[in-house]
Amino acid sequence: MKRVLFLLMITLMAGAVNAQPKARRPQKPNAAQQQKGQQGQQNQGMTMRAKLMFPTAVEMPENVVWRRDIYRELDLNQDANAGLYYPVEPIDKQLNLFTYVFKLALNGYIPVYEYRLDGNELFTDSAKVTMKTILDNYHIFYEEKDGKVRVDNSDIPSAEVKLYYLKESAYFDDANSTFHRKVQSICPVMLREDDFGGEASKYPLFWVKYSDLEPFLSRQTVMTSNLNNAATMSMEDYFTMNRYEGKIYKTNNMLGKTLAQYCPNDSALAAEQKKIEAELKAFEENIFGDKHKKDSLDSIAKLDVKNVKAAKKGAKKSGRAAKAKSGRSKSSDGGNAPSGNARVSVRRQRH
Repeated sequence: MKRVLFLLMITLMAGAVNAQPKARRPQKPNAAQQQKGQQGQQNQGMTMRAKLMFPTAVEMPENVVWRRDIYRELDLNQDANAGLYYPVEPIDKQLNLFTYVFKLALNGYIPVYEYRLDGNELFTDSAKVTMKTILDNYHIFYEEKDGKVRVDNSDIPSAEVKLYYLKESAYFDDANSTFHRKVQSICPVMLREDDFGGEASKYPLFWVKYSDLEPFLSRQTVMTSNLNNAATMSMEDYFTMNRYEGKIYKTNNMLGKTLAQYCPNDSALAAEQKKIEAELKAFEENIFGDKHKKDSLDSIAKLDVKNVKAAKKGAKKSGRAAKAKSGRSKSSDGGNAPSGNARVSVRRQRH
C-alpha cells in the first residue's frame, strides 16, 4: 500500500512539472521597432551632450570681489554683429542666431522668459512664457496639429530681428586672479514699421538665459569677415571671446535707472557710455597695478643689447675723463697750495 501511494505521488509530481509552461524567449523587435529605438537613443544622447559643460565655458562664481553688470544694445547692421543676422532664411543647415534660438525654444530644448516692462530679466518658473503665447502676441503665423506647434521657415520673423539686448558681467575672480566678461542673457528685439511708414518700433520678444543656450551654440557657425567668407567661428566662441560690439544702455545701479533716464541729452548719454567703457578698460588694465609704473628690472630687461653696450662705453669714457680731470686739478693745486701743506724739496748741494 505504501508503495502504491509512493508511485502515485511521483506520478502527480511529474505531471505538475510537465504542466508548467516553458520559459519564453525574448522576441526580437522588427525593423520598424529597432529604427524607432535607435532614433530615441540618439535624440536622448544629443540632448544629454547638449547639456554638458564645454571646456571654454567659464561660470561666474557667486562670491567674486568685484563685478559690474552691463546691458548692451547690439545693432546687427554693424560689421562686428552682422554675422548674427546672416542668413535671413535657413540655407541647408546654416541658420542665423534668431532662427536657431526660435527653433530651439519651439521644440522645447530651451526655456524662454518674458520681457517685463522694467526691462529686467527674471529667470523663475513664474516668468516662463510659452512659444504659443509669443506667436499669438506678435501675430506670427503657425499651424497646430496633434498638440504640436509648427512654424514654417518663411514665417519666422528673422528679417525683422535686427537688434539684441545683451547682459554681460565684467568681474574679477580672485580665486585664480583673472578678469572675465561673461554673457548672462540675451533678448531678441523685433523692429516693425507702422502702416504710416514712420520710425520702426522696438518689440523685445523674450529673454534667454545664456547658460541654457550656450551648449547648442557650438553647433552653429558665424561669419567673421566680409572679405574672406571662409573665416568663420562657432557662435559659442563668438560670445566667449566677446567679438560683439554694442552701446551700453543700462548698468545695474542702486536707483535702477537706465542711462537715458539720468542723462539729459544725447551728448550726455554718449559721454556717459564712453566713461563706463573707460572705467571697465582701466580696471582690466590696472588690475595688478599701474602698468606705466614699471620696476627698474623690467626697464633694464627691455633695453636693447646695443644700447646697453653703448651705455657701458659711455660710462667708461666718462669715468676716464673724470679721473684725468681730477689728476690735472691735483697737479695744478700743488704749486698754489697753502703754506701749511707746501711741499719742501731739498736739493743736494755740491761741496
